[in-house]
Amino acid sequence: MASGFFALLDDIASLMDDVATMAKVSTKKTAGILGDDLAVNAEKASGFVASREIPVLWAITKGSFLNKVIILPIAFLLSAFLPWIVPIILVLGGLYLAYEGAEKIYEYFVPHNQSQVNITEVELTKSEILDIEKSKIKSAIITDFILSVEIVIIALGTVIGQPLLTQILVVSFVALIATVGVYGIVALIVRMDDFGYRLIKLNPEDKSVSDFFGKLLVNALPLVIKSLSVIGTIALLLVAGGIFIHNIEQLHHFLEVLPSIIRDFVVGLLVGVVVLLIVMGLKKIISIVKGKH
Repeated sequence: MASGFFALLDDIASLMDDVATMAKVSTKKTAGILGDDLAVNAEKASGFVASREIPVLWAITKGSFLNKVIILPIAFLLSAFLPWIVPIILVLGGLYLAYEGAEKIYEYFVPHNQSQVNITEVELTKSEILDIEKSKIKSAIITDFILSVEIVIIALGTVIGQPLLTQILVVSFVALIATVGVYGIVALIVRMDDFGYRLIKLNPEDKSVSDFFGKLLVNALPLVIKSLSVIGTIALLLVAGGIFIHNIEQLHHFLEVLPSIIRDFVVGLLVGVVVLLIVMGLKKIISIVKGKH
């Protein structure tokens, strides 16, 4: 009986070691989505009154956990009964990621006609402010749902062929890390400026050490969010390219002379440009058809 117990412990230790190793690989694969998720949520969670930033972020975090609760069982059922569909979903997700990355680059380099907006100050009631807040939270949770699907499917793609229990443990761990890690970092980011203001007010003297670090944090917030957006865009294309190369047989040996990271980026960008052109063409056709009616 004792030997059986220790054998069980050995099996559990071996399983957890496998889970830890595969979770590390899955986390690396989903890093691009996490970077984009971080940038998007930092932007959506900022801009509120300081006293409401954390409650808003907590509401979005709870919504993110609920998203994972919905997505994970569906993903595991697909893996158990329709495993052939996972690579297809993975490639479709890759097309979306490549399109999103290419679109961001396009919007950065191609000038857009911006309509003039007249800004007027309007006093909002408490209920109106709460309605706007709820609307922003809902939008953030919907965006999180899309990104969560991508994270779960990419993580699942790294453990296809493994026992179902291993898949559940690895993907659930990655999903948990994605939620806790991303929103924990977002909480720190959105409070940077508030903490900076506290440091500035800490010492009445000008050019004090607290003033220096306070102003540094306040001025750094928009730069941090912008930097995350750039890093997230590059990471999206890297992840997309990696998905195509590993899941589309015709691309297995494409541009093998290049380092893998450059190869992934080039493939992701090329596919993203093609998808972007198709989407833009379809939008133009739809607008022309609507104009005729």
